[in-house]
Amino acid sequence: MRTIRALIALFALVALSACDPSILDQGGAGASPGPIGSGPAGQGAGAAGQQLAGLTVSNGLSMSGYSREKFPHWISQGHGCDTRDVVLEHQGSGVRVTSSCEITAGDWTSPYDGKSYTDPQKLQIDHVVPLANAWKSGAKNWTTQRREEFANDLTRPQLLAVTSSLNESKGDQDPSQWRPPSRSFWCGYAEDWIAVKHYWQLTITNAEKSALSDLLGSC
Repeated sequence: MRTIRALIALFALVALSACDPSILDQGGAGASPGPIGSGPAGQGAGAAGQQLAGLTVSNGLSMSGYSREKFPHWISQGHGCDTRDVVLEHQGSGVRVTSSCEITAGDWTSPYDGKSYTDPQKLQIDHVVPLANAWKSGAKNWTTQRREEFANDLTRPQLLAVTSSLNESKGDQDPSQWRPPSRSFWCGYAEDWIAVKHYWQLTITNAEKSALSDLLGSC
């Protein structure tokens, strides 16, 4: 999994062509077999630990007024693609799409459990930091535009194509309540969660901080 995550940094180099189906149809540069994300790939437990220490601990804001509609997704990314399409294109290998950005072939591995898929409809796109968690961690006070940017963030390691049942079982839970079944991804999951919260300046709870520290211990 760490090898897969190391490919994340390549995303910035192909961002301008991310949604161009003609590139993907060539079976070359379009197949980037790593999760969407930016941030320093495999940044290491030390760096993640420093970011974790810098996060503000809070019990969180009220969930009053929350709905997923407050975080518009999946938005257009150009060339007929939306955010979900881009995540699938870049996390898969051998991905092929039509001129209207319909994905017709590819191979995907869910980082949460290591299961492989050839049908993208069997995958869901998970927000690593769930929208409801972001709401009570600070996004409640954001503008709708900023919440839209968060919900469609293709730069941080916030969006992953994963086994549908795991995305549903995770729901809105944080690392103190849920963690990936695959222990080999615990380190990466903690690094990703921390990177997202650090960039978006979201708060964490004491239980969440303790769980993240524990997950970093697996690095």
